[in-house]
Amino acid sequence: MPSKQIKLITLGCSKNTVDSEVLMRQLAENNFTFAADGEDAQTAVINTCGFIEAAKQESIDTICHALRLKEEGRIGRVIVIGCLSERYADDLRRELPGIDAIVGANRPDQVIEAIGGTYRHELVGERMLSTPRHFAYLKISEGCDRPCSFCAIPQMRGRHVSKPAERVVREAERLALLGVRELSIIAQDSTYYGLDLTGRRTLADLLRRLSEVEGIDWIRLMYAFPAGFPPEVLDVIASQSTICKYLDMPVQHCSDALLTSMKRGITGASLRKLIQTIRDRIPGVTLRTTLIVGYPGEGEREFGELMEFVAAMRFDRLGVFEYSPEEGTSAYPLGDPVPAEEKERRRMEIMALQESIALENNKRLIGSDMKVMIDERTATGGTGRTEADAPEIDNEVIVTAGAPLSPGTLLDCTITDAAAHDLSARPAAVAGRGTGQRQASSR
Repeated sequence: MPSKQIKLITLGCSKNTVDSEVLMRQLAENNFTFAADGEDAQTAVINTCGFIEAAKQESIDTICHALRLKEEGRIGRVIVIGCLSERYADDLRRELPGIDAIVGANRPDQVIEAIGGTYRHELVGERMLSTPRHFAYLKISEGCDRPCSFCAIPQMRGRHVSKPAERVVREAERLALLGVRELSIIAQDSTYYGLDLTGRRTLADLLRRLSEVEGIDWIRLMYAFPAGFPPEVLDVIASQSTICKYLDMPVQHCSDALLTSMKRGITGASLRKLIQTIRDRIPGVTLRTTLIVGYPGEGEREFGELMEFVAAMRFDRLGVFEYSPEEGTSAYPLGDPVPAEEKERRRMEIMALQESIALENNKRLIGSDMKVMIDERTATGGTGRTEADAPEIDNEVIVTAGAPLSPGTLLDCTITDAAAHDLSARPAAVAGRGTGQRQASSR
């Protein structure tokens, strides 16, 4: 096997994706190559997730699989990095002694050192994309200062640290030169941006600067915390054509008692008022949220309140987590009183309600014209997304054009059919509504 071949496995969220892309750039500069589909490599690097029990188990299973390949002689070394290793380094050393090196979260310099390379400080801010070349995640800060009772992220990622705006903008400019046309702004808490740098929230200023980066067509905001939401951000989203009329804002619950126990810093009434304000100030905005079911103290009354909240708020996109007790969090002593099967029932009930809402919303789009960013080509067109859909987690649009469409194409389309989580469309020219296709740059 090649002596400098790396198998890099990334688990978890988009923040981990960015960390792996930074590491890949450093590895490439050190003349390492990457194993594609095969399992044979000199070194396996596993970027783990430690957010909830299911994610931890996936990380452990992946590590164990790599260790079996090492025993068979198909992998030379196994290096574990990321959130799980940050939080459970001692446990991993004790339980899985075959691991060759354990490195915490967001420490590319230590990973490079562990595999015998040289960390290149001059490459800070540079990445090797693992996403399709027309979209990328742009991480604007690291860590979190929020006290949410159920969340162990501060233990794994540390305190909130904003990237200086100049560095964020330079990174966006580099990505545009690589052919990226869509940026998803990510952080543990994007609306906290700037507080540690200037004493005030400066996300709106950052978004304005990013909207001026040449070559970027879409910018979407993810992970916006509702408590202390900076209202000036809404004006920027509403006024800047390159910023998607889209907002990802995890609310977790609506019960005042549970929100207090969760330490979310907001009431159910304030949440409802904020959601209405967002919709008033950004006409046509797409709202995505996430919820937690089965948190200690959630009885049938609190769950019923949550169902009524979902029905009334009519979120465009919605996901549900089942509560997972995490050691070291302030909710951990509350135990896990809601049985697993009851959590699953509640999750499925909310998702069934949300599916009916999503289907109604999508059917209203039939006959309308929308821009679609093509993600993948097909024999008869391609699959893509509208401005209302974030990569990898939201709806797809199946575009029938009579010929393959190139990824990165931004196309005017007419919606012809709708399901709960998918749309069908044709290019507007095919539907007799004019033209409107732009091709991704070949830079």
